[in-house]
Amino acid sequence: MESRYIQVMDTTLRDGEQTQGVSFSPAEKVSIAKALLESLRVDRIEIASACVSDGEQEAVRSINEWAQIEGFGGAVEVLGFVDHKRSVDWVVATSGQVINLLAKGSEKHCREQLGKTLEGHVQQVLNTINYALESGLKVNIYLEDWSNGYADNPEYVFAFMDAIKDSGIEHFMLPDTLGVMSPEEVFDALSDMCARYPDVQFDFHPHNDYGLGTANIMAAVRAGISAIHCTVNCLGERAGNASVSEVTVVLRDKMGMKLSIDESNIVRLSNMVENFSGKWVAANAPIIGDDVFTQTAGIHADGDKKGGLYESKLSPERFARTRSYALGKMSGKASLSKNLELLGIDLSEENQGKVLERIVRLGDSKQTITTEDLPFIIADVLENESYKHIKLLDCSITSRLDESSVAIIKVDIKGKEHTSEGIGNGGFDAFIGAVNKVLDEYDTVLPELADYEVRIPKGGHTNALTECVITWENEFKKRKTRGVHSNQVFASILAALRMINIQLHEKQ
Repeated sequence: MESRYIQVMDTTLRDGEQTQGVSFSPAEKVSIAKALLESLRVDRIEIASACVSDGEQEAVRSINEWAQIEGFGGAVEVLGFVDHKRSVDWVVATSGQVINLLAKGSEKHCREQLGKTLEGHVQQVLNTINYALESGLKVNIYLEDWSNGYADNPEYVFAFMDAIKDSGIEHFMLPDTLGVMSPEEVFDALSDMCARYPDVQFDFHPHNDYGLGTANIMAAVRAGISAIHCTVNCLGERAGNASVSEVTVVLRDKMGMKLSIDESNIVRLSNMVENFSGKWVAANAPIIGDDVFTQTAGIHADGDKKGGLYESKLSPERFARTRSYALGKMSGKASLSKNLELLGIDLSEENQGKVLERIVRLGDSKQTITTEDLPFIIADVLENESYKHIKLLDCSITSRLDESSVAIIKVDIKGKEHTSEGIGNGGFDAFIGAVNKVLDEYDTVLPELADYEVRIPKGGHTNALTECVITWENEFKKRKTRGVHSNQVFASILAALRMINIQLHEKQ
């Protein structure tokens, strides 16, 4: 297929915000908008629906003012409605430059939802378009429910297009509003639309209800579409929209298309949207999931070690990520070797066998094992004291309703005892305050927390063991440590002590 430039319009801040339970604050919207245009380098962004709220209008105004200063003014779009002046005036008041009108792309929607004939709807659409153009806006138009409209009554769609195609519209946006189309249906329908209206700029806007969002974008591009819509992390109503990360790599790797997207910032944007939306990405989500560049089977690690046999064009380095090799019951010598290499640890073949036996046994009992656990497993198996710089001798934590927690600790660091007290918002926070006072004497401080996970067995008892896995971030490097205890706070304290031991070992 001929290589073409494909324009990417991201609608995370408009359509993505229709995800159940997602509402971005004005400050979050501004941050995401800046990152989408400056870092991810999408071509266009749709950031809001007109007339929603005063807070939304203020966010849109802030984004537009920034965008115009930075040269992105024409790349910021707002959804408006066929209401003559109301939506247009709202967008103009925010210093906006582009309005995306939502019109009816199916005869059934026009008749049953609006109670109008095609002619009546067309007249209202043209009135709004003319007013928008007179107000200095560029106009794009959505043909809402186009996919069903084309299937049920294509003559309505063609008559609507014929009536508005010369009215000054920039982009005619064809949505699969309910995500009902298959790739074959997308290709046939869009090929027809492109052939009938060769001078029109069409966009395709898919939804993912059948899990076909990315496949349908591929079909749309094959049909001749050169502008597609997607969202970060597949956000959107119901099953969401097509994922910008999946679309980017598929169009580049499988279709040879040209895009402006900076792949190295895809995961950073995903993390930002994940935190702001509260919708967490599955660990196995393509490109952006935590586990997608982790090899679990020992045979895969062995193949990579001997010649990159399980690597592909979809490399983690493209996305500013690294490949890892999981430790657990399926680990082999190569998995262990890769992790030892990463940590800069040398072990004899005999000792590697002993450590691997312990890892497999831990994995068999369903314990999570991180790379940062490995030195402690080695120390236990080989009775080595090199990773036991700090020992917790005593710890008392007091918490009361509506009062700060207090932690009193006694620790041994390299044979010297220290007692310290900390106050914090919860027992773990109080412990961190207390231990950091001690660490200050050793010119050390615990890194910032990037993530904190607590896991208990499903259906377990109230006294079940709790596993706490903490992700620490320091100088752009992330590490994970874990602790296991029947008390959740002490599980997190044990994870923190492992991080301290790593830090003290590295300083030594």
